[in-house]
Amino acid sequence: MTKLIRQINFPADLRKFKKDQLKQISDELRDELIDVVSETGGHLGAGLGVVELTIALHYVFDTPKDKLVWDVSHQCYPHKIITGRKDKIKTLRKGGGLSGFTKRSESEYDPFGAAHSSTSISSTLGMAVAKKLSNNNNNVVAVIGDGAMSAGMAYEAMNNAGALKSKLIVVLNDNDMSIAKPVGAMSKYLARLLSGKLYFSLRETVKMVISAFSKRFSQKAGKAEDMLRGLVTGGTLFSELGFYYIGPVDGHDVDNLVQIFENVKNSSHQGPILIHVRTQKGKGYKPAEESGDKYHGVSKFNIATGEQSKSKSNAPSYTKVFAETLIKHAEQDTKIIGITGAMPSGTGLNLFEKRFPDRTFDVGIAEQHAVTFAAGLATEGYKPYAAIYSTFLQRAYDQVVHDVAIQSLPVRFAIDRAGLVGADGPTHAGSFDITYLSTLPNFVVMAASDESELVKMINTSVNINDRPSAFRYPRGNGLGIEMPSINELLEIGKGRVIKEGKKVAILNFGTRLEECKKASDILSKKGEDITIIDARFAKPLDKKLIMEVANNHEVLITIEEGSIGGFGSHVMQFLSERGVFDKGLKFRSMILPDLFIDQDTPEKMYEKAGLDSLSIVNKIQETLNSNILLAKNKNKISN
Repeated sequence: MTKLIRQINFPADLRKFKKDQLKQISDELRDELIDVVSETGGHLGAGLGVVELTIALHYVFDTPKDKLVWDVSHQCYPHKIITGRKDKIKTLRKGGGLSGFTKRSESEYDPFGAAHSSTSISSTLGMAVAKKLSNNNNNVVAVIGDGAMSAGMAYEAMNNAGALKSKLIVVLNDNDMSIAKPVGAMSKYLARLLSGKLYFSLRETVKMVISAFSKRFSQKAGKAEDMLRGLVTGGTLFSELGFYYIGPVDGHDVDNLVQIFENVKNSSHQGPILIHVRTQKGKGYKPAEESGDKYHGVSKFNIATGEQSKSKSNAPSYTKVFAETLIKHAEQDTKIIGITGAMPSGTGLNLFEKRFPDRTFDVGIAEQHAVTFAAGLATEGYKPYAAIYSTFLQRAYDQVVHDVAIQSLPVRFAIDRAGLVGADGPTHAGSFDITYLSTLPNFVVMAASDESELVKMINTSVNINDRPSAFRYPRGNGLGIEMPSINELLEIGKGRVIKEGKKVAILNFGTRLEECKKASDILSKKGEDITIIDARFAKPLDKKLIMEVANNHEVLITIEEGSIGGFGSHVMQFLSERGVFDKGLKFRSMILPDLFIDQDTPEKMYEKAGLDSLSIVNKIQETLNSNILLAKNKNKISN
């Protein structure tokens, strides 16, 4: 049998096929997806679940003139394959390759870049309003998952869309929670009926007729219609928000999807429409269907067996170290609570939940709620640990400031995925948390240089009961070093001297410590003796230690895996106030550059960022040479 998928490079090619060929194309696209991700790794389960949906949307709607936005967009691989990127698809998530998410600069078929949840309805509503203002009648479609629909932002957007009565189509991809149960052939028939011209016309005619009668009759008629539609479709909530509800629809019946999308596209309805589609995450690949996480995110794998390539490192992951240490403390302290925002396995709290199900709370994709929920627990004497990726904690910054910091509540923030994260690229990089937390009064901000230090920071945080605290740690594995007990604490605001030298001091904050050691080894062969300090704390600073090294060295360099305004900025501010720079100290701050770094291996990303060992060596040599040049210039002036 000839593979039809080979003839499809763009949606226009897809539209040349007959409707009865779409099932074969869907099967071939699913096979292509499995083959690609087996070599690249990435998000598989979500993409498998939307194959038919992707085909139907591009078949019916005139993309890219009609706008199609994928919420989060981890399900966008099938979309990429049929929108001009098939030849590059095996470069997914690699340096110089395709992003694992939609990206405006990558394709005109990606009208909105997304990798964080629940932005699709807001963005498409903006597009819909823009089209109305421009007298443009093209369609705008948002595809949002049931998990993403749990976030408040989605409801804010729906509430606004309903009030504006904008021409907007929202496809709710329900692959997990059961908002409403499909009822077989009758459900399919009703979905088609409710999306057809006849029903739309009849509905509008009834509205016109009853408007001529009393308001009371009109209200009763409206309630009767709402009750009838609620009984047969389960869409009462969406109807109340001003959306015309259709569904639930079988998301793997491509023929039925095409019919419904055509009905909606050709309807005269002017307000927003929500089509509730039921899909199966991991659909069509048995290992994914049988897996607990439906192969949401995978490494490279064997297609025949589904076995994933495992890391060869014997060292534990930082995430696992956090989870296991917290469990040990929770066994002794019944006040410890674990909180996550829809990332139990990603943050390690799935392990905590197995041991303490009553003290673990997954609040869904709702970081704002997670932070204030933790604050509420803290007011009652509990010790909440909000385990949230750095990039996602950004979404709750107002709550961190207003609900936690101002009230000095002892919420503990376990900040996973700190620094550059590799294949997920800039949308998931933990670049800004040092800056946005260190500016806040009442905070303790820590960064682990290795897994042993992480344990000590968790131990220390348990006893911080008068203010909020945070400790950050990267994605990936530790160094495989000996681990401390849960009784080993840190003195708050105190760093440690790793190596004592002369002339140049490196003040490190975070896991660049190993690169600092490598740089020191290189420089020692050139006759330079380097002091290395693990700062541990960005707030409060170890002012005594910083003053000592500043007064006893010619050059002081700070290094951190964060943006401007973080640890280095606070050190510089402190030294400036003490007048140290007036005495001739040469200060340099090595931070993440002022750009978003595209996906690659973490090693290559840090090279590009200028935070690898060779970059540290170069920075030190440049600074030392600037001292020599300055001295020469002074001699010239005096002569």
